[in-house]
Amino acid sequence: MADEDEDDDALAAEWEAMAGGDDEGGDDGGEDMAAEWESMLGDDDEDDAADEAAMSSGPSARVLNQDEIDSLLGFDDGSGAGDQSGIQAIINSSMVAYERLPMLEVVFDRLVRMMSTSLRNFTSDNVEVSLDNILSLRFGDYLNSIPLPAMLGVFKAEEWDNYGLLTVDSALIYSIVDVLLGGRRGTAAMRIEGRPYTTIERNLVERMIHVVLGDLSAAFDPLSPVTFRFERLETNPRFATIARHANAAIVAKLRIDMEDRGGRLELLIPYATLEPVRELLLQMFMGEKFGRDSIWENHLANELWQTHINLLAVLDEQVMSLGDVINLEVGNRLILNTSPTSPVEVRCGDVPLFKGMMGRKGDRIAIQVRDRARINEED
Repeated sequence: MADEDEDDDALAAEWEAMAGGDDEGGDDGGEDMAAEWESMLGDDDEDDAADEAAMSSGPSARVLNQDEIDSLLGFDDGSGAGDQSGIQAIINSSMVAYERLPMLEVVFDRLVRMMSTSLRNFTSDNVEVSLDNILSLRFGDYLNSIPLPAMLGVFKAEEWDNYGLLTVDSALIYSIVDVLLGGRRGTAAMRIEGRPYTTIERNLVERMIHVVLGDLSAAFDPLSPVTFRFERLETNPRFATIARHANAAIVAKLRIDMEDRGGRLELLIPYATLEPVRELLLQMFMGEKFGRDSIWENHLANELWQTHINLLAVLDEQVMSLGDVINLEVGNRLILNTSPTSPVEVRCGDVPLFKGMMGRKGDRIAIQVRDRARINEED
């Protein structure tokens, strides 16, 4: 028992010694840590004082962080907020908005009305065509936005010597095939995705594209006669490239409804294709350059009849050298090669109007008009 007590006392003494060492070390560590924090706070105070001195001495340059730089340059962070700002906005500023070509809306309105009639005759069904919107965008951006599967019809404007694109989405493809092959009304067209389009489907869609292109030609006829000729039908957008990816284009999105069936049809025309008729598309209404205003014409005619003009009676003309004209003095006489019976020419400015005989009426010299003067064809 005595040995166990001695062991307990030795263990207690050892623990006491260890605790005492830790306290001393802890005090030293606490003092060191306090000194370190004091020096850090002192450095921060000095930095703050230096910043205040710099601000008081003059304006300081603000450093942008990465998010602000990306926002300024127009980089998209996934939210889509940077698409219309910065450098991207500067690049897109060169694009011509379709609102600057007001006649395009008139052409597309005519196209919608004509397609409603022609597609009704083509499908023998009740077809409603509506224009969703018209927008301007880059050709490459449009190709990347086409929802696949779809059919892309490439056509050429013969008179303008350039190309356009007609996109038919899968919903409209199956709806047209279902209607033309006698599908029952009231049932939605079956969509079988993941397979290539059959020859029958391609031929039926090609026939519909021919109808649409015929209506598009008729819609442009009052403005400028043009023939849109079908070139080929593609299912891969890469094979339907008709312009550079950076080129601007007009896209008209049409909605075709056949009772409970239907789909979308998109018409893309590059600005390069419309360049030959750009002056005509700038008009505010059809035939603007040939428009007539009867009120203005009548007013102009009435005012013209009341216009006062100055008439000159020319007895004779002589050709003299500049030296003779300069040497003329007061009292010199000019001999006119004319007689009392010679005709007198009446002019308005440099334009001869009449020829007549000179005479006298009362105390005034008068001219009796005999004939209308003839203007030389060379003049």
